[in-house]
Amino acid sequence: MTPLARTRRLLFQNLGLKIVSLAIAIAVWWGVARDPVVEIPITTSVEFHHVPDGLEISSESIPQAQIRVRGPARVIRDLARTDIHPIIDLQGSTPGERTFDLTPRQVQLPHEIEIVQIVPAQLRVSIDRREQRDVDVRPRVLGTFASGYRISETSVAPARLTIVGPARRVRSIENAITDPVDATGVIGRATFTTNAYIPDPLVRVVNPEPIKVTVVTEKTSTRAGIP
Repeated sequence: MTPLARTRRLLFQNLGLKIVSLAIAIAVWWGVARDPVVEIPITTSVEFHHVPDGLEISSESIPQAQIRVRGPARVIRDLARTDIHPIIDLQGSTPGERTFDLTPRQVQLPHEIEIVQIVPAQLRVSIDRREQRDVDVRPRVLGTFASGYRISETSVAPARLTIVGPARRVRSIENAITDPVDATGVIGRATFTTNAYIPDPLVRVVNPEPIKVTVVTEKTSTRAGIP
């Protein structure tokens, strides 16, 4: 077979498949070339990495950032909040108020996407030492009692809970309060199961467990001179 014949054979062998492949390649190139560039804002939570042992973030609200991104419409269209991760590294941080810059270098995002703007450009974070202590559990009992009866005793079990959280916030907690217990109509003794509430979202109970509130009522005396 001559070189010319061999070349023709290579060119025209499976010609149909080659034409289809070429058409697909041109269509893909044309679609990419014509894909418009769009810009959208995405609001997402800031992630804190490498928090030092024994320290906690004492800022009450979870910091968020609005990140304006730009890229091909086909990529932006499928972009989700979970695809963008603004990260602040707390390694080496100490207690106190700390300011961190939020720059494109601290944001993980897919390829073909660029960051146009980050708002805010800085974040101020409160960091405190972790502290743990025990507090009393105070029962909250409500209700209407039978005529001539009153509460003579109220007890809780456990009577104390261990709480933990940022030191300044833990020290401000005086006690844990149970959810309201409705003791309407109790004559004698009754025990209710409820939960304890800590009035600070950043302070938590170390080992949460149901609280047993026991209410004891007694009949009031009706003798003269005795209320």
